[in-house]
Amino acid sequence: MLKGKTAIVTGSTSGIGLGIAKALAAQGANIVLNGFGDVDGPKAEIAALGAQVGYHGADMSKPAEIEAMVQYATTTFGGVDILVNNAGIQHVARVENFPVEKWDAIIAINMSSAFHATRLALPGMQAKNWGRIINVASVHGLVGSAEKSAYVAAKHGVVGLTKVTALENATSGVTCNAICPGWVLTPLVQKQVDAKAAAQGISNTDATKQLLGEKEPSMQFTTPEELGALAVFFCSPAGDNVRGVAWNMDGGWTAQ
Repeated sequence: MLKGKTAIVTGSTSGIGLGIAKALAAQGANIVLNGFGDVDGPKAEIAALGAQVGYHGADMSKPAEIEAMVQYATTTFGGVDILVNNAGIQHVARVENFPVEKWDAIIAINMSSAFHATRLALPGMQAKNWGRIINVASVHGLVGSAEKSAYVAAKHGVVGLTKVTALENATSGVTCNAICPGWVLTPLVQKQVDAKAAAQGISNTDATKQLLGEKEPSMQFTTPEELGALAVFFCSPAGDNVRGVAWNMDGGWTAQ
């Protein structure tokens, strides 16, 4: 379905980003991976699906490096048809104790990077009259949780950016939508499970049940594969008139 299209997926060397990149690759899209840590493994996983794959190590807190990444995709594959803004970091603390440098980093990587990548990818999409911008927000783009002020603020901002981008391109073939997952068992969330288990002296299994029980009625994690399937839907003809939505995949979290 996506043969000949090129997708940039930020923060895609693991977790949600890699899951979405693999789903798009399975539909024939060329993939530009981005992120830290192991790169060869994720590249091999994408290549095994028969897709062409590149990598750019842009630091998503730096606009100049984001620009270089978009240019890399254009030079390597001829443009950017699909942009998945997924890169994100987390820090937990009460507002009065929140380190200023952590606030600045979370806003830069979780929100401002989506703006910079979007503004740079849009002209090429508009010229072709086809494009898909998918912002990986969070259930925290819709509701709040204590001790996550920067993350919640950034994700609410991403949902707002999604709506404006969708409206500004509403009469074109370019759409913009947000995915708002609940708990997904990524390395980021595993750290929270481990911390809860250590703090309370309980097993990882019990810590997981406690984490899910606090928020997610389904008592199960959303998977990167499920999120990838939703991204593919947004890119399909069925998604042509899905514009500006914040689609929660959260096991009932926001239904409460």
